[in-house]
Amino acid sequence: MVSPIHPASVVELRCSSSGAITLNSSVLLWIVLFSSVGLGFFMYGRKQKAVIPLVCGLALMIYPYFVSDIIAVIAIGVGLIAIPYFVRY
Repeated sequence: MVSPIHPASVVELRCSSSGAITLNSSVLLWIVLFSSVGLGFFMYGRKQKAVIPLVCGLALMIYPYFVSDIIAVIAIGVGLIAIPYFVRY
């Protein structure tokens, strides 16, 4: 029997209460990218004592724990990255 998804492109995480959660490797790549940018925003905001980059950085590092849809991950990530450039205080 041929599986529709190549085994190398899926990572399976086990949770004791909710069963198995599968994440596509492209989702994991986007999560790592946005979390890295979030770490940069967080470090910049902390050094410069700027609240907006600090909060956006925290949000970029935390939101992937709650979102697993690739479209939502990209949309939220791009939105959070754009906020410090458009919102000046």
